[in-house]
Amino acid sequence: MDHSISKTNRPPYGIIAILLIGAFISMLNETLLNVALPTIMKDLNISASTVQWLATGYMLVNGVMIPSTAFLIQKYSVRRLFLTAISIFTVGTILAGFAPHFSILLVARMIQASGSAIMMPLLMNVMLTGFPVEKRGGVMGLFGLVFIFAPAIGPTLSGWLLEHYDWRMLFHLVTPIAIIVLLIGVFLLKDKKDKVDLRLDLFSLLLSSVAFGGMLYGFSSAGSKGWDSPQVYITIVVGAISLVLFILRQSKLEKPMLNFKVYKYPMFALSSAISIVISMALFSGMLLLPIYVQTIRGISTLHSGLLMLPGSLLMGIMSPITGKLFDKFGGRVLAIIGLTITTITTYFFSKLTLDTSYTQLIILYSARMFGMSMVMMPIMTNGLNQLPARYYPHGTAMNNTLQQVSGAIGSALLVTIMSNRTKTHATDLAASAMKHLTGQPTPAVIAQMKQQVAMKAMLEGINDSFIVAVGISCVALILAFFIKRAKQAEDPMEKQAGNKVTPKLAEN
Repeated sequence: MDHSISKTNRPPYGIIAILLIGAFISMLNETLLNVALPTIMKDLNISASTVQWLATGYMLVNGVMIPSTAFLIQKYSVRRLFLTAISIFTVGTILAGFAPHFSILLVARMIQASGSAIMMPLLMNVMLTGFPVEKRGGVMGLFGLVFIFAPAIGPTLSGWLLEHYDWRMLFHLVTPIAIIVLLIGVFLLKDKKDKVDLRLDLFSLLLSSVAFGGMLYGFSSAGSKGWDSPQVYITIVVGAISLVLFILRQSKLEKPMLNFKVYKYPMFALSSAISIVISMALFSGMLLLPIYVQTIRGISTLHSGLLMLPGSLLMGIMSPITGKLFDKFGGRVLAIIGLTITTITTYFFSKLTLDTSYTQLIILYSARMFGMSMVMMPIMTNGLNQLPARYYPHGTAMNNTLQQVSGAIGSALLVTIMSNRTKTHATDLAASAMKHLTGQPTPAVIAQMKQQVAMKAMLEGINDSFIVAVGISCVALILAFFIKRAKQAEDPMEKQAGNKVTPKLAEN
């Protein structure tokens, strides 16, 4: 793949356009279903804990598959990988649209995820190999457009479709688009790749699957089951041990499945750390705000999605602009400005009340997304720019995997804080309310008081979670001051190969 792209001075715009569309529908599909879970639960007569597997299962397969993409990208051509990925995704989408039972729907979602997991790292790798360092900001801005815009419109589109159609329409809508993208890929993707002598270490694959799968499942379950559940802490511990064994094994292999030597490059290591922190903070708004809007304020699913739409559209529009600014000014200035805005707006979200206006929520969320748009892609691109070309597949796979894991950790942490603080506030508020009651309260008064206490307690729990998110954002802001404009590091292997060739050239 790298061969075919590097042989021409013209960037692979056609390949990137096809991959962008494929990545867009895979990301859109991931968020479309979240809003539909209650409807599916009712239609298929299953419990909330069961239906949640449609989201958890998808995320788990992504987490297990993404580490192996570094190997796949080195081994196979863009054409072969993309057509395989989009074919798998299409089969899963069709199967999900006609699934008569939950078990078949779950299998279909996991098939979708196995195709989707390949597309995002593949797209990022093509962008890195197809453009010089000084032009990558603009093109990575397009990647940011997909990364943010697709998940942004997902809930709104899903809410509208569910008001007018059956939940199966969510899959029927994506199916024809996926088929068209597959056909376009068949006819237009023509790149070839020289045969590569690279074999997948099956034990590494097993270790990475247990490591990332276990940690993702453990942290994802912590919000609902609690940290003291054996199902949570056992899977996290097993995952952590497997991760240590996986890293040790990769350090001993001549051709590792996922090369942790990328962390020898300081700007990549720093960008990775900031990305982890940002992913945790980003999920706070996406997770806590819908709970506040729908549960406490009683705003409909559709209007909840519409509330987030302007901010998400702004973030999508800003991504290419931010990319151009990154090429001109570098990542440090953008990251500091963006994280300052993100921290301030997150702080204002920690001051929510029972009557915060809808307009105020839209403005705050839009401002927060504007800040986020200046951070995610510039920081990631700056880190990847320092890596030698042969490390690109490993860098992109590492970034995508860590975003999945940190997103799950962030979600679990914030939900747990919200739940625990809600219980504490409920006890305090109930005690305070009982003190102010006069005479013998009627059952109706007690019921009303309990409802008010529950709402107020949850509100305070959400505000406390946002305060923690402010702290997380501050950590990222401090780290941003250490960012330097990255230059591509010299590859020791290429230098060594060059030294071997030079004497022969001199003799000739």
